[in-house]
Amino acid sequence: MLDAESSATGRPQGVAPLFFVANQSANLEPMKTVEWADGRVRMIDQTLLPGTEKFIELDTIPEVAEAIKVMRVRGAPAIGVTAALGLALAAVSSAATTTDELLRHVREAAAVLGATRPTAVNLFWGINRMLAVANANAGKTPDEFKTALVTEAVAIQEEDIARNTRLGEYGASLIDDGDSVLTHCNAGALACAGFGTAVGVITAAWNQGKKVHVYVDETRPLLQGARLTSWELTKSGIPMTLITDNMAGYFMQQGRIDKVVVGADRIAANGDAANKIGTYSVAVLAQAHNIPFYVAAPSSTVDPTIPDGSHIIIEERAEHEVTEIRGKRIAPAGVRVANPAFDVTPNRLIAAIITEVGVVEAPYAKNLAAALGK
Repeated sequence: MLDAESSATGRPQGVAPLFFVANQSANLEPMKTVEWADGRVRMIDQTLLPGTEKFIELDTIPEVAEAIKVMRVRGAPAIGVTAALGLALAAVSSAATTTDELLRHVREAAAVLGATRPTAVNLFWGINRMLAVANANAGKTPDEFKTALVTEAVAIQEEDIARNTRLGEYGASLIDDGDSVLTHCNAGALACAGFGTAVGVITAAWNQGKKVHVYVDETRPLLQGARLTSWELTKSGIPMTLITDNMAGYFMQQGRIDKVVVGADRIAANGDAANKIGTYSVAVLAQAHNIPFYVAAPSSTVDPTIPDGSHIIIEERAEHEVTEIRGKRIAPAGVRVANPAFDVTPNRLIAAIITEVGVVEAPYAKNLAAALGK
């Protein structure tokens, strides 16, 4: 595994800048969170942000699986892209001399990557799309097989940026000039291949010249809002205020929040949406204060195989994430800990679901199915 530390200019040698600083005279450019680079999977290590901007290059499937598991890469769309690139890596790095052997290695890699995180449906969407290509090319030569997988993985990466850019444009129509928007966790460029979902909506509104202000929940226990969303918005120059999770209701009560936009890791057929733990609480508060609550996610996040949110598997993560902050213990030894990584917001609290094919409103079971059909 190779890595590149940030230079004095804020980026490693040979790596494009993550953002152009915005002044509303020019649009923000997408960053590349994860990409295919010279036969490796390259990504920014999000566990080190905001203090260190470090790019890592992964050479093996165990390294890719570890990166997903420990959240060096996170966010449903980014995980899906990473899994796709990982399966391309499995083919390219294999010493197999026959296509049958290559196919077996890719299937084994798919099982390893699929066992990393259970909630984000994009992970399995990316894996299944790659496996379909692998199966379709089982009769080709080994070189043709490898080329087909790399081509598909890079297409998934590029499509994610294009898809979320379109999503942002649709979502921007819901943001008014002068709005203050609350977001929870990180659904920005870091959560995708290069253009965010919830933060992408805000970015698109900013690119249109709308003066927006963002309230960012810190998002305990891993502080994705404080560490990642704040980092992205600071890089881009979009005005923001960081608040602790339990301040959201206060600022709503004060009339200082106009809209809420969040991402999602899995959306059921009826529109129930799983997102980072604490999202449900924000949705309840938004309803109590008559504030529109929007979910922004690409169609790959919709899981039409489950009827409602009760079927979404909620990942339970390690205790130390709650008892420690950045390695410093904050709770007594031996304390009992619960650490669900996600919660489910019921569709009745969601004003609309923003996708790359348009803004979907209730009834969600009918309208999401129609959107997926596009």
